[in-house]
Amino acid sequence: MEAEGHEVKVAFGRWPDVPEKYQRFAHYIGSDFEVKLHAIQTRLFDTHGFGSKGATREFLKWAEEYKPNLLWLHNLHGYYINVEMLFDWIKKHPEMQVKWTLHDCWAFTGHCSHFSFVQCDEWKIRCENCSQMRSYPSCYLRGNVGKNYDRKHNAFTGVPNMTLVTPSKWLAELTRQSFLKEYSVEVHYNTIDLGIFKPTASDFRERLRATDKLIVLGVANVWNNRKGLDDFYELARMLNSQALIVLVGLTKKQMKSLLPNMRGFERTNSPQELAELYTTADVFVNPTYEDNYPTVNLEAQACGTPVIAYDAGGTKETLNLKESRVVPVGEIEELYQGVMKMRDNKFKNMGGGGTAPSR
Repeated sequence: MEAEGHEVKVAFGRWPDVPEKYQRFAHYIGSDFEVKLHAIQTRLFDTHGFGSKGATREFLKWAEEYKPNLLWLHNLHGYYINVEMLFDWIKKHPEMQVKWTLHDCWAFTGHCSHFSFVQCDEWKIRCENCSQMRSYPSCYLRGNVGKNYDRKHNAFTGVPNMTLVTPSKWLAELTRQSFLKEYSVEVHYNTIDLGIFKPTASDFRERLRATDKLIVLGVANVWNNRKGLDDFYELARMLNSQALIVLVGLTKKQMKSLLPNMRGFERTNSPQELAELYTTADVFVNPTYEDNYPTVNLEAQACGTPVIAYDAGGTKETLNLKESRVVPVGEIEELYQGVMKMRDNKFKNMGGGGTAPSR
C-alpha cells in the first residue's frame, strides 16, 4: 500500500518484539502486565474482550491523532483491547471506512470462538448456557455468557460504514444468521506462499524408514480431540503396519504415547521442512471437527498431496485436487476407506496391485 502512495500503520497486542524492518509500521497496544490482568479477569469472571481499559485508552488517543481513513480490524480477542471502548470510538467517526475480517465465531457468541464441536446454536438467538466455559477463552469461576452476548450485540451493531470479511463462505453464512446480519459480507480466501509450498524433494521417506509404506500426514498447531487426535489413534489401529502415520505439532508428552505405526514431530518453524513432509506424504488427513478455512489443506495440495478431511466448517472450500475429498465428521470408517483407496492407487501405479488389509 505504501508503494501506491498510502500511509500505513499496524496496531497490535501481544509479543512486542517486532523485526526492525517493520518497526516504522508498528504500534504496540498495551503491556504484558495488562494482558495478564485481562487474562486473569477472564479466568475468574468471563469478561474476555472487556478488560484492558488503560491499554485501549492509550491506543485510542494515538488513533485519534493518526486519523485513519480506513480501519481494518482482525482478531479482537486475545486479552489486549476493550471492544466496547474501541467500537464506541469507531461510531464517533462515521466518515471512517471500517472492514473487519472474522477468523472465527467469537464476535457473535457469548463466550466461545467455535461451537460446531458441541453442536450449539444458542448464538442465533441469545447465548445463555455455554457448555464450553473451560475452552478458550477459559473461565473457571463465574460465567457471564448472557451479559457478554448482550454487550457484544450492543457494541458491534450500528456501525454506519463497516463491511465484514470472512475467509470462507461457511463463516459468511453464519454471520448472516447472527446479530451481525446488518452488514454486507465479502469472502476472501486465505492464500499460501506457492514459492515455498510446492513439490519439494527430500530424504524424509528414507529417514522415516517407510520406503515400502503408505505415509499418512497430519499437521496442526495444537493437537487435541477437536483437531482429531483421538481419531488418528483409531485410524492407526485400523491401518496397522501397512501404513505410517506422521503427525507434526505434537507436544513431548503426546509423542510418548504414539502407537508403533506412528511418528511425531514437534512444531516446525521451517516452512521448507514442512513442504518436504507434505511432498513425502502419500495422503494428508485432516480430521478436524471444527475449522474456518484450514490452510494446511492448501499447503498439502500445493505440494501435490491429496487431502482427505472431515466436512467441517469451510473445509470443502479448500479442496482443489481431483483426488481430495471430504467425509462426514467423525466417520472414521470412511476416513479409513479413503486412505486405503489412496494406498491401492499408489501400489497399482507402482505395479504392485495392493489390497486393503484385514482388521
